[in-house]
Amino acid sequence: MSHHLFLLSPSDTPLYQLTHQSTRPAQSTASALSSNLPSWSASAFAGTVAALSGASSVSSAGAQGAGSKGGTVGGGQDRHVVQMIANASLDVIEETMKTSGAMYLKSVEKFNEWTVSAFVTPGNMKFVLLHESKNDDGIKSFFMDVWENYVKTMMNPFHTAHTPIRSVVFDNKVRASAKKYL
Repeated sequence: MSHHLFLLSPSDTPLYQLTHQSTRPAQSTASALSSNLPSWSASAFAGTVAALSGASSVSSAGAQGAGSKGGTVGGGQDRHVVQMIANASLDVIEETMKTSGAMYLKSVEKFNEWTVSAFVTPGNMKFVLLHESKNDDGIKSFFMDVWENYVKTMMNPFHTAHTPIRSVVFDNKVRASAKKYL
């Protein structure tokens, strides 16, 4: 089971991303979309069908962090499809922000098996998490830890605000928090 975290600036520029592979067992890898297609279409377009339907691929890639290159992320998902889901949910996040005064927005949208949760800071930074399982308390605690680490990074006089975060210390702390709560 994988989790995908994106930190976005107030202008929706990606500043950091993390893919975390949970050690908890995945529930079901069967996809409703691929099971309803004829066999010739599933084999000819296997990569696209798997990426759009959320099906797991046979080969599972390792976790990738900020600045990593590669075609797939954990769970067989194409990295660009996961980014597209996160970016597509930004409009829903902004609508929810207007109606709710809360910083933690729980489950704002669902795309196939992916649930999108968000956390918006007072400075309008958006933390977007794509996940497959329900773990509201763990996700909220994870967002609080990430926010604390983000604030500490912003207080660093050698880091410019709203620029990509390349700090190894920040990355390690976020990974440890993901391992603890997700």
